[in-house]
Amino acid sequence: MSLREVPALERESYQRAVRVLLANHLVTENFPDRLALPLVRRWATELREDLLELCGYRVEVTETTARLYPVIDRLDPTRPARAVSERVFDRRRYAYLALALAALGRGSTQITLSELADQVSADASRIDGLQLSTARAADRDAFVDAVGWLAIRGAISLADGDAGGWATDPGDGEALYDIDRAVVAALFRPGRVLQHITGVRALLSGEQGPGNAETGKSESAKDGRRRVRRLLVQNPVVYYDELDEQAAAILHAGDVVDEVVALTGMPAERRAEGVALIDHSGRMSDQRFPSTGTVAQVALLLAGELADRVLDPDATEPPRLPLPEPVSAVLAAQLDAAIPRAGLVDEFAVPGATAATADGPRDRMIAAPLVESSWIDEVMRGMLERFGHTFAAQWRADPGGLARASLAVLERLGMVRVVDEGVLVLPVLARYRDVVRLSVICTEVAMQIVCCTGHLLYDTCVHQDRLASREREIMSAC
Repeated sequence: MSLREVPALERESYQRAVRVLLANHLVTENFPDRLALPLVRRWATELREDLLELCGYRVEVTETTARLYPVIDRLDPTRPARAVSERVFDRRRYAYLALALAALGRGSTQITLSELADQVSADASRIDGLQLSTARAADRDAFVDAVGWLAIRGAISLADGDAGGWATDPGDGEALYDIDRAVVAALFRPGRVLQHITGVRALLSGEQGPGNAETGKSESAKDGRRRVRRLLVQNPVVYYDELDEQAAAILHAGDVVDEVVALTGMPAERRAEGVALIDHSGRMSDQRFPSTGTVAQVALLLAGELADRVLDPDATEPPRLPLPEPVSAVLAAQLDAAIPRAGLVDEFAVPGATAATADGPRDRMIAAPLVESSWIDEVMRGMLERFGHTFAAQWRADPGGLARASLAVLERLGMVRVVDEGVLVLPVLARYRDVVRLSVICTEVAMQIVCCTGHLLYDTCVHQDRLASREREIMSAC
């Protein structure tokens, strides 16, 4: 591993480059920021060697781009593409994005937004169920979201005009873009010929070299260790019970965890149930937690309430239900069913089901405590009464939507699984129990200090007694 040869004083810089590349997959002159590409280019050789050896990832670095080609073992629907406005991409936006990328690949050095829309519209008309009509505002908005996604990453850059004006009125507004062909080429370069793909896993699993009877056993062990390392860097938490026996044994051994810690610079939190990497820098996580905003704050409060409900020795023990099928398997089946068969070259077809995963066998029942929806609704009503004045207006008017959004955050982080009856609580949720209690105490103390010094609502001596009591609670909580 090249990391062993990196001087100790420069190791943090190298680990920061690893985190940037793992978090973004594509680094350009302006994405994710101006400092990222020089940092990655500085460590290009070491990144190529280490990420290939440890994770099986391929890295290509040029003067203007750095591209990580990952191997995806689990499909994750909780990490969608997002527009500049943070709007989550739907199927139409994904389709427009793919068609726009194809059109840019055929283009020259510049293109107007209207020309790009015409090309995408012509391609979309040949696809059943897909259209791009510039006369419809919804289609224009979706198309501009796809174009904005490309612009943020540097595939195109605005030379003149305004995309927002075109979205409002195509006859009155226009935008001219410069095309960066290097970024366009780096954005989509599949490891397999698409006409040979019958399943999405074959596309995401990367190239599989020919087998060797003499080295098959060692290669299998090497691939297994790579899969476990990939799970650690791709997921918020990895549970032993969700792995097959080989992967669980590798994770229990601990040396692969130490290697990932050395590679990324992120400490590992090992518990009886699994392992999680803790991203203190915030450079590798696409979802910071705890975070700001109403949804993130309510998710943190709800995490504490759920942990108290499950761990409270005086409360009735909640029922335990088996975890549903992995979302990855369900999503892969849905995508495979949607793959068009027209143009498929059968003699070269690669079945997607052959891609290896580290998911455990589903004949082994994995159960988790269930917290019913009615209990969650009651807790949310209590939160609204206690903290509602601090929530954004849109969420105060939609407590049900706030609960769903907060649970979606927790599910994305591997803390719960949402089911029809409520939520299944997973072990990592327990680490936020005391954090939530302490944060609430600190918030109350801060509010009392503001009241005491800013408004003089109560007698100063009374406040001093209350603050002293709160300080004792904080110390005991710590």
